[in-house]
This record gives sequence, structure tokens and C-alpha cells, in this order.
Amino acid sequence: MRRRSAAPPGPGSPPVRVVLVRPSNPQNLGAVARAMKNMGLADWAIVELGTHDFASSRRVAVHAEELLDRPLLARTLDEAVADCAWVVGTSSRRVRGRVALAPTEVAREALRRAPARTAIVFGEERSGLTRGEALRCHDLSSIPAGPEQPSLNLAQAVLLYAWEVRRASLEASPARAPGPAAGAAVDSDLASLETLLRTVLRASGFLAGPERHAVRDLVDTLRRARLSRREVRLWTAALRTLGRKR
Repeated sequence: MRRRSAAPPGPGSPPVRVVLVRPSNPQNLGAVARAMKNMGLADWAIVELGTHDFASSRRVAVHAEELLDRPLLARTLDEAVADCAWVVGTSSRRVRGRVALAPTEVAREALRRAPARTAIVFGEERSGLTRGEALRCHDLSSIPAGPEQPSLNLAQAVLLYAWEVRRASLEASPARAPGPAAGAAVDSDLASLETLLRTVLRASGFLAGPERHAVRDLVDTLRRARLSRREVRLWTAALRTLGRKR
């Protein structure tokens, strides 16, 4: 594997990025690459790659070996999703303020948000996403597996979501498809806005003690509004003006 910069999806590919956080099993990486190619996905990122046994990955990839040379290798989850407009974490955790979606709902919403990019985030094989990582995502999704064995293999989970995305793409009617959300704000835009909002609220006295979840809840309302980049610039200008006035 080699590090690359984020690239737009190929022709006909849905604007979805598969993000793997701390994967350590090389066979899983090969199987994920194969599952993605099966379903027409090519954009993926790996956060804190935990294996260098690339030969084992290639043996499992089977006709998807080229994808193993094309992931975005990221140091942090923030870096992996910075250019994504919607970030969905796959987790069965119940997190305050996070909508729990079925895989089918994730796929349909990802298509509605196109051409803005959606990231679907998968945690490491043994314990999944941490609570902090789940909070970092905009919404959450889980697969309603049987209670006797609710945990799926990483590659199986990726395949299921990738299939739902492909099915949504195939079923979408061009006559009914919504127009593209031009200039949609991406995660890094909203992260910068969150930092500025925190600074202004702290200076104003609104945040007098521990922050807890106040800023996060306020920013979540903006995320749900699907702001454009122009609207983020307007919010930013307003908050900076308020900060200068103080």
C-alpha cells in the first residue's frame, strides 16, 4: 500500500468513501477491496493501518488488487473524512444526539446527497468504534443481526453496506433523482465552524464551566441543515464579527 491524496469517485461510482479505523487483519483488507470492487466502489481510506502483511491482503483481494494501492492512508479520522459532507459510523452504540439508521437508509441518503461525498466508517475488528469516534460521526448505523451472533466480520459488513449503496444507485430513477447539492459544506468546513463557535461562546460567558455537550449539540443542528459552503462562510463571518465586537 502507498499513501495517496483523496480522489473523486470514478465515472458511475456512487460518491461514497469506505473508511476503516485501525484495521489489523490483512485478510480483511483484501476482502474489503474485493467487496468494494464487486459493488462498484473505489474510494476508501484507512486510519492507523495496523498491518504490513500486504502479500496476504493481495491473495484475498482477487481481481481487486489495484485497490490495495489506492487507499487514503490517514493519521486520524478527522483527516480521513475532511472532504466528506456526511459521516456515518457503523456502531450499535446508543449515542445521544445521533440518529440510528438502517443500512438501506444510509444508502438512500448518500444518493440524495450526491455529488457531495458520504463516508461510511467501520471500527477495528475486535471492538469497533470507540465512543469518541462514534460521537465524531454525524449519524450512526448498524446491521440488525441475530442476537445469538450480532457481530459481523469487517469485510462482511462493508459488503452489506456497499451492496445497499449499489442497489440504491440501480433503483434510482433519473426522472425522479434530485438535483445535485451544489457547493455542499464538507466536514472540515463544519469542524472549523465548530471551533470558532466554541471560541465565541467561551468569550461571551455562555461556556463558563465544562463544555459537556453544548457546542456539539449546537453544531449538530447545523449538520442536519445540510449547509452549503456559502452558508458556512456566512455563519463564520457573523461569528467573527460577534467576536470582534466583544
